[in-house]
Amino acid sequence: MKDRIALMLAAFWWGSLTTIGFLVVPMLFARLGNPAVAGNVAGQLFAAQTWVALGCGLVLLLYFRSRADDRSTDSERVAVILIVTALLLALLQQYAVAPHILARENLRLWHSLGSGMYLGQWVCAGALLWRMGRLRN
Repeated sequence: MKDRIALMLAAFWWGSLTTIGFLVVPMLFARLGNPAVAGNVAGQLFAAQTWVALGCGLVLLLYFRSRADDRSTDSERVAVILIVTALLLALLQQYAVAPHILARENLRLWHSLGSGMYLGQWVCAGALLWRMGRLRN
């Protein structure tokens, strides 16, 4: 039962990243017409996504911790590395990059860096989901 809940949590994390980053935010900029308003709403969505990432990531870390014993597999260790990497990217994006974007400092650089971090988090969450789909004991 715990395995299925953890898998669904990983799917929720990856799905929320996908929906916000690749559907909702581009639609905001296409439909609202005012980039400042769209950017403000997008920033709020990305901040909320950071909390989703923290919640999902921490619960998944607890799940893998509960599975840890002398026979931990390499796949489980890689899963933990993917979770920690994604969490670090989410936190860095929110607390190191986003303030520069909000202050409109060197927007091209900071926006590119934030987009890269979001994409990295998306890749880590997707790889985690893929691996968890294969982890069946």
